[in-house]
Order: sequence, then C-alpha cells, then structure tokens
Amino acid sequence: MSEKIQLNIIGLTTGHSQKNSYTLILGEVEGDLKLPVVIGSYEAQSIALVIEGLKPQRPLTHDLMFDLIEKYDVVLKEVVIDNLVEGVFYAKLITEREGITFDIDSRTSDAIALALRANCPIYTYKNILDDAGIIYEKEVSEPEAPQHKKESKPKSSKNDLSTLSIEKLNLELEKAIQVEDYDKAALIRDEINKRV
Repeated sequence: MSEKIQLNIIGLTTGHSQKNSYTLILGEVEGDLKLPVVIGSYEAQSIALVIEGLKPQRPLTHDLMFDLIEKYDVVLKEVVIDNLVEGVFYAKLITEREGITFDIDSRTSDAIALALRANCPIYTYKNILDDAGIIYEKEVSEPEAPQHKKESKPKSSKNDLSTLSIEKLNLELEKAIQVEDYDKAALIRDEINKRV
C-alpha cells in the first residue's frame, strides 16, 4: 500500500461540465497538489452548510447519519479515499466501536460530508494523488452553498443588508434558514460577521 497523505478541503466550485454537479477541491496538507472530486448538488449543499457554519431547521441525511453513528457509540476516526477507477473516486469510513475497527464502503462525497460533521481527518494514498492530483494556478473561491430549489429567488443585495440592524439581520438569517435559502443565509451571515 502506498503512503497515506492527509487532505484539507480547499474549496467548492460550480460550472463543471456535468449538469447539477460541483467540484470539491481537496489539497494535500503538506504540498501543492489538489484533488478535484466531482460531486452532486445535494452532497455539495450538505458539505457547504458545514463549511459555512449554517444549521438547517431540520436535519439533512448526513446529519441524521452522523447522529446515528454517535448514538450507537461508533467513532468515525478517519475517511480514506482509497481507490480511483475510470475517473471515479472510492472511499472508506474508518470507524471504531468498543475497540474494534470497521471499514465501511462509501461514496467519496458522503464520506467527506460525514468527516466534516465528525471533525475527523481525510486521507488519500500517494499513488492516487500522483495519478489524479493537479496544481491550480489560481486560488479556488470560498465554498458556495448550491441552491436546491429550481425556482429563482431574488437575492438580497449587499446594499439592502447594510441598512438593517444586527437584530433584524439575525431575524432575517433565521427566516432564511427556516425556508432553506442558504444562499441568502450566507450573505446575511457575511454581513453580520463584517460588523462583529
């Protein structure tokens, strides 16, 4: 087996050639190689929410899965992207319960969504990073929360938000989270953070 290399989440980008897909950019902790992983919009939403520090009103599937893991005293120790076949990454959840370690097969996007919730490390092997890793010349933007809803909603402009008090911003943030408008919630959160 090749050397294991720890990865961090660098960013989440839109505009991939596949419809309703996003590219999750993972980067080696000690190095310049980046690993682009194409994921679906639901998984991107679930990952972006944790990165953005937003909590949905009701638990998403990954929240439910993580809650079950914790309730049954299973510890998610790490996630390992352990294979690459015809451009598709494969991953394993490395779990432990009562001193016994179990490897659980997982889609890479699901594994990463759970790793973020468990605050556990993400790894891959050197041979996978050597095969699929690339060096980005420009920095990837901050992760974006993809929109699930098809209907277009008018986005709040920064000017509208700048006129609101902190109390009103907090109310608007709560409303946006309740209706699962995470794009608006992220804008409001950014405005609140600028003032604090």
